[in-house]
Amino acid sequence: MMEKKRSDCPALPPGWKKEEVIRKSGLSAGKSDVYYYSPSGKKFRSKPQLSRYLGNKVDLGCFDFRTGKMLPGKMQKSKQRLRHDPLGLAKGGKPDLNTALPIRQTASIFKQPVTKVTSHPSNKVKADLQRACEQPRQLFWERRLKGLQSSDVSEGVLRTMGLPKCLQSVGPDSSDDTLLSAIASALHMSSAPITGQTTMAAEKNPAIWLNTSQPLCKSFTVTDEQIREQELKVYQARKSLEDALMADGLARAAENTRELLEGKTA
Repeated sequence: MMEKKRSDCPALPPGWKKEEVIRKSGLSAGKSDVYYYSPSGKKFRSKPQLSRYLGNKVDLGCFDFRTGKMLPGKMQKSKQRLRHDPLGLAKGGKPDLNTALPIRQTASIFKQPVTKVTSHPSNKVKADLQRACEQPRQLFWERRLKGLQSSDVSEGVLRTMGLPKCLQSVGPDSSDDTLLSAIASALHMSSAPITGQTTMAAEKNPAIWLNTSQPLCKSFTVTDEQIREQELKVYQARKSLEDALMADGLARAAENTRELLEGKTA
């Protein structure tokens, strides 16, 4: 047996309802579950679902999902955190869009010497530009991307892209989805060409001969024919989008004209 109580939620936009389901029997008797319903009747079971649906329309940082109220304590802590965060949301109220790769950042407990490098001609110490610019990466970090899937607002899993046959994974337990995420990260974060693992030794023993600056795939080349095929796909997609926007504009114009004529005749 369960008892349901539905009421308006003043902390959310008009039309939103809060439902509290109290269990009357069983081992969980006395416990309650809270749900929220949008004006269109869509049900939300958690605060993350509510945040994804509302987006930037409502700030749910201080919203308590259990009570349906904005808690002053959370609001004050949020303001203090923004006030003391020089790199956070205090600059412009925008979320952190950093897409840096997951890299282990462990502080060293050993004393390391510091070498001062100058550009004086008599200076014998030369700067190692490659060592200065390159950051250490954890081996096989791409495996942490396994199982991650994109979803839309209704939590439906989006269809992933397919990989060409020339892209073959290298290393332990490397799936196509993981390889796709690794290649996308490499294209986004690195300015160097993406060639894959160019040595045959990396396929035999990747733990030793793996090139960490390249994704976990065999060496491949992109031909002019493949480039032309992709250009054609992009052109077709843009053409379809243009036709859809044109059809939507014409439909809106026809609807406005019909409403205007109906208003005059009335």
